[in-house]
Amino acid sequence: MSATFTITDASHHGATSVPDVFINEYMPQANGEFVKIYLYLLHITQYRQSMVSLSSIADIFSCTEKDILRGMKYWEKQKLLQLSFNDKKELTGLVFLPLTSHAVADSIVVAAASTVPAAASASVPSGANSEPEKTAAAKETPKYLSPSEIRKLKDGNADIGQLLFLAEQYLKKTLSATDMQRILYFYDELHFPCELIEYLIEYCVSQNHRSLSYIEKVGLSWHEEGIRTIDMAKNRTSTWNKNYFLILKAFGIRGRDPIPSEVVYMNRWLKEYGFSMELIREACARTIAQTTQPSFKYAEGILSKWHKENVRRPEDLKVLDEQHQQRSQAAGKKNAETSKAQNKFNNFHQRDYDFNDLEKQLLGQ
Repeated sequence: MSATFTITDASHHGATSVPDVFINEYMPQANGEFVKIYLYLLHITQYRQSMVSLSSIADIFSCTEKDILRGMKYWEKQKLLQLSFNDKKELTGLVFLPLTSHAVADSIVVAAASTVPAAASASVPSGANSEPEKTAAAKETPKYLSPSEIRKLKDGNADIGQLLFLAEQYLKKTLSATDMQRILYFYDELHFPCELIEYLIEYCVSQNHRSLSYIEKVGLSWHEEGIRTIDMAKNRTSTWNKNYFLILKAFGIRGRDPIPSEVVYMNRWLKEYGFSMELIREACARTIAQTTQPSFKYAEGILSKWHKENVRRPEDLKVLDEQHQQRSQAAGKKNAETSKAQNKFNNFHQRDYDFNDLEKQLLGQ
C-alpha cells in the first residue's frame, strides 16, 4: 500500500461543480484520462480535506499509480494543481489552484477577457485566427439594452423580432432577457446588421456550439477583425478547411478554430507532403500515444520522415514499420551478442600459478 497524501481545496469554489472555465478552455485540449482524474479529485474536495492514496485512485480507474500521477503532473503544468512530495519522492499533498480565464498558450487563441460581460464571464475558445489589436470598442465595458429598450427596439424594427425568432430556432431554446441583451449588443453597440448576426449564430451552431458565451467571443473577434458584412464573414470562415477540423479532432482538440501556426503545419501536411487524412490521423494518434497530448511539432517530425521515405498509402507505412521493427530486432540482437562477448571475457577464470615451481620443472629440478 502506497503512502497517503492530503488533498486540500484552496480554489474557493465552495462546491463540487465543475467551473465553466475548465470545461471551455482546459478540458478540450486535455487527454480524456487526465480529465477523469481531475474531475474525480475535484469531486473529493466536497469533503474539504480528504486522505487518499494513489493506489486507491488507481484501483477506481483500473490503471497504475504512475498513470494517476502522470495525470496530476499534467494539471500541475497547466497551473491547476500544486503537488508536494517528501524526501522519498512520495506524494504528500495536492492543492487545487484558482482557475484563470485564459487558455493554454500554444493551443487557444486568447481573446480579450474585458470584452466578456459579467453574465458571460466563463471564457470560451475564440473564433479568431490570431490575436488582433484590441479596438477601443472592444475594450469598453459592454453596454446592454434594458428590457424596456429591447421592447421599444422590437416594436420599431420588424427585423429585430425576426432575428430573435431565428436565434431561438438555431439555439433550440426560448431566449431569456439576458440572452436577448447579449444578442442585441452586436446590433446596438457594434452595429452588426441583422443578417450578419443571424449568420454569426448559424455559423457557430454549424460548429456544434450553441453557447451564447462562445457566440459572443466569435462575434467580438469578427468585430476586432473589421468584419461588417456576411460576405466578409463567409470569406473568413471559408479559410478554415474542413480537413483542419478533422485534424484538430484527431488530436482531441474541439471547440475552437485552428491558430495560424497550426494552419502552417496542416497546409504542409495536406499540400506540400500530399498526405491523405488517414495517414495524418495515424500520425496524430502516434503523437498522442508518445506525448499524451497534442503536439503539431512532434507530428511534423513523424510526417516529414514519412515524406522522405515516400510513404503514400497505409500499405507503405506498414512496410516501413516492419523494416523499422527488423532493424530494431537486429540492433537488439547485436547488442546482446556484444554484451555476451564482453561478459565472456570478463568472466574468464584467471588461473593462479606458482612460478617458482614452474621454473624448477623447466630446469629439471
